[in-house]
Amino acid sequence: MSFRGLWNPENPSIANIAKLKRKIDSLPKGTIVRLGGMTDCFQPIELDNRITYKIIKYLNKRKIGYLIATKSANVANDEYLKIYNKELAHFQITVTTTDDSRSVKYEKASVPSKRIEAIEKLHRNGFDVQVRLSPFIYEYIDFEILNNIKCDKILIEFLRVNHWIKQWFDMDYSNYTVKHAGYEHLPLSLKKEYLQKITGFEQISVCEDVDEHFQYWKDNINHNKKDCCNLGG
Repeated sequence: MSFRGLWNPENPSIANIAKLKRKIDSLPKGTIVRLGGMTDCFQPIELDNRITYKIIKYLNKRKIGYLIATKSANVANDEYLKIYNKELAHFQITVTTTDDSRSVKYEKASVPSKRIEAIEKLHRNGFDVQVRLSPFIYEYIDFEILNNIKCDKILIEFLRVNHWIKQWFDMDYSNYTVKHAGYEHLPLSLKKEYLQKITGFEQISVCEDVDEHFQYWKDNINHNKKDCCNLGG
């Protein structure tokens, strides 16, 4: 069965290395490409086909930066740690809940405890890595666990709700009263209250869709005022 008519998990399409390299060759120096936007670049099939592995090596060769966004603990496997270039590599590892048993109900990915181990391993080895709390669902987080992750940086995206999301997560949506761009959002006052529970990180950034909320985070919270993703060494 295909997912939204885009790809078939039973018969996946493998990326064409030659085509990817030609695209990379067209990028100017100083570019940072994102690996893992629409689909995770560390799905289990990566361990068989090594597409991400080969592309990282080629990005290193071409001196092109890369941001790896993933829900997979495989990102911190030793064979990959050996090829990451600390001047080019950035990592955002997504956590949506701190409860392993809850996560398996709606995610087909490494359980959160394994992702946290991967975050801490990358941090321990000196890489630019962030916890990506996305989406941030207050009721799904044990803040003692979250705030004790050994990592300096966290990137936060509050849940935005539409019809599809309401089918996905079993929770109370009555507080999502702000309408913006086809989604329902928490009011800024609640977002600020929930954010105060996150205390274990030196650098906090919030990515945001609602214009007024974005301006507040930019002016008062975000570590890097020019880049809410807060990429850096």
